[in-house]
Amino acid sequence: MLHKLFKIYLSWFGSGYAPKAPGTFGTLASLPFIYAWSLLQPSHIVNFILIIIMTVIAIFTAEIIQQAARSHDPQWIVIDEVIGMLITWSFVRPSSALEWILCFAAFRLLDIFKIWPASYFDKKIKHGAGTILDDVVSGVYAGVFVLTISHYFLRT
Repeated sequence: MLHKLFKIYLSWFGSGYAPKAPGTFGTLASLPFIYAWSLLQPSHIVNFILIIIMTVIAIFTAEIIQQAARSHDPQWIVIDEVIGMLITWSFVRPSSALEWILCFAAFRLLDIFKIWPASYFDKKIKHGAGTILDDVVSGVYAGVFVLTISHYFLRT
């Protein structure tokens, strides 16, 4: 029963089981959650605590599931995309559709290209931490990128 709950969380309610591009589907599936979260207008501290809690739970549950399956970083685990997108959102707190689209696109591109140290976590760390932390890094990079674009080109 516990493994089923872990899989629901790790697959972000099944979105990770999309037959093609599960990372993209996981990121898309994160948007309603992040939008609803944004309506609560959480403080930066509360948001940071949520990210830490989600990340710690994801690392430990990913490790348990990966050990049981004898597999590292299966594609259906997309909670890392959800966390990465939440981090990206945290930097920008988008106020327009364009900013939401930029957040999504920047995160997906940086998650795919894995700029160091994301590539290090992805390739060298075989624990559940490696599965999750590469997207945490990509989320930070995407957040800084979109925040910069928004500050200099989109907001007056």
